Amino acid sequence: MIGYILLTLFVLILSWTTFNLTRKVERLETWIEGYVDRINETQTTLKEIDAKGNFEADDEVGVIFQAIKEAVDELNEITEQEI
Repeated sequence: MIGYILLTLFVLILSWTTFNLTRKVERLETWIEGYVDRINETQTTLKEIDAKGNFEADDEVGVIFQAIKEAVDELNEITEQEI
């Protein structure tokens, strides 16, 4: 009798932890998908802003613009590898 109670308690605890962890993983997956979308939108916006190459050609603005563009490209590469 005690064995059934312990087994039932064990199954309930495992069920709860599995359910709880599944919820957390789904929430993180949703957050990551949103983050990837924002990175892609930022990359598209940067390409639209600098369609003519004016920002890259300017010395003062070009250095900062190039650093931002490289950071977004690196993030995009990471997200493409993981997903």
